[in-house]
Amino acid sequence: MKLPLQPPIKPMLSALSQNWPEAFLYEPKWDGFRSLVFFDGDEVFIQSRDCKPLGRYFPELEEFFKQNLPGPVILDGEIVIKGTQGLDFDSLLMRIHPAASRIRKLAGETPASFVAFDLLAVGQEDLSRLPQRQRRQRLEKLTGVTITPCTEDIETARDWFQRFEGAGFDGVIAKDPNLAYQPDARAMIKLKHRRTADCVLGGFRWAKDHKGVGSLLLGLYDSKGVLQHVGHTSSFKAKEKLELVETLRPYLDDSGEASFGFGRTPGAPSRWSAGKDLSWQSLRPELVCEVSYDHMQGDRFRHAATFLRWRPDKPPTECTYGQLETVAPAELQKLFG
Repeated sequence: MKLPLQPPIKPMLSALSQNWPEAFLYEPKWDGFRSLVFFDGDEVFIQSRDCKPLGRYFPELEEFFKQNLPGPVILDGEIVIKGTQGLDFDSLLMRIHPAASRIRKLAGETPASFVAFDLLAVGQEDLSRLPQRQRRQRLEKLTGVTITPCTEDIETARDWFQRFEGAGFDGVIAKDPNLAYQPDARAMIKLKHRRTADCVLGGFRWAKDHKGVGSLLLGLYDSKGVLQHVGHTSSFKAKEKLELVETLRPYLDDSGEASFGFGRTPGAPSRWSAGKDLSWQSLRPELVCEVSYDHMQGDRFRHAATFLRWRPDKPPTECTYGQLETVAPAELQKLFG
């Protein structure tokens, strides 16, 4: 491509923190597909976070960039789908499909949008070595693309952190205004919500070596008293994985009636799980653990939860959706109007 930088470029990443840095640039954290867009005036290449091509899944965006970008650029941003009550990540996931006809149909029914939050090149000028503040200033002069809000006021950012969540946003990103673009480095700060929930342990997956526990499968009872799979918690140390085998052994369920047998179950194949071992061991739903999580995607955890502690004092039947903090939905146009 006729650009000063060539794909693939690994995007600059963020590190999770609970501490708000002072004197930074703050942006809402969009919950979509991280993407880099390369446009040389004729050809468009959309790259995913892991450096794979994304264009075939979003043909409407390829056409949009050709029609609206004023000239050659390299953009960093997020592909999102705006639903009636906020960002619709489920609709985004449906795009990763092998059938082009299915993708075209979805592109017409739920068109995607691109939100830019960094500018790496304009024309033949490489901007990646400029400080973040200067790149932001150049981005704000660019026409033909939606640009994410940005503020230097920490109180405004804290307001976004609370208020935007109802529309499906994923927190706030803080950027050092003096930092050059650093591919594949966790050079930004990610500020996210953390909440806790008591969940029933309905099963587990073995670690890759099949000697220890890889992840715990979490459930909550719905209004009909059915145990629904809501997510998992992992990231255990090697010693903890082996200890968990002995902890869970008395609760192994070999009755043939899986703990999640009447509700949503883990292990369903998806477009992201090809080639992965999705088998799991059912447990009698008698153990309760407390986990922390960031937010919900529909009726399940958006990301992996973090194990905090066992709750032997908590009856499993009390682990319901009713305990979860709910966030009132908000429409995107009201957020940025």
